[in-house]
Amino acid sequence: MSKIAITLRGAELLRDELKRLKTVERPAVVAAIAEARSHGDLSENAEYDAAKERQGFVEGRIADVEGKLGNAQIIDPASLDADGRVVFGATVDLEDADSSQKVTYQIVGDDEADLKQGKISLNSPVARALIGKFAGDVAEVQTPGGRREYEILDVKYV
Repeated sequence: MSKIAITLRGAELLRDELKRLKTVERPAVVAAIAEARSHGDLSENAEYDAAKERQGFVEGRIADVEGKLGNAQIIDPASLDADGRVVFGATVDLEDADSSQKVTYQIVGDDEADLKQGKISLNSPVARALIGKFAGDVAEVQTPGGRREYEILDVKYV
């Protein structure tokens, strides 16, 4: 499996989730299964079925998070030295050429992407158009709504 780029903050969030899954969720599911078993006949026990289903979800998520962390290439944006170029982990201030609306995005991995928090995936059309460019450059992006141009106002590594 290939390495998955992830920011330092994204790796911390995954580690926190893994810890919560193992120390809180897993024991709660085990207790729910034990409680349901104590009610007798398992063939018609909806509580048991629900607890087993939840257990499958928790164990699957644990495996997923462990796999992502095991294949992660953790990048600390603050330690980048890209000479002002847009790279993974960079925070970019943009201005839409048509509407003059200003936006700020950080380029992150797929699992960290959250548009509401200003984090866009490295694989998104906007990020792909920005990679390798510098402040003052114009990036053309083909979006579902048509072609858009963004002027790069600033590139930061925070």
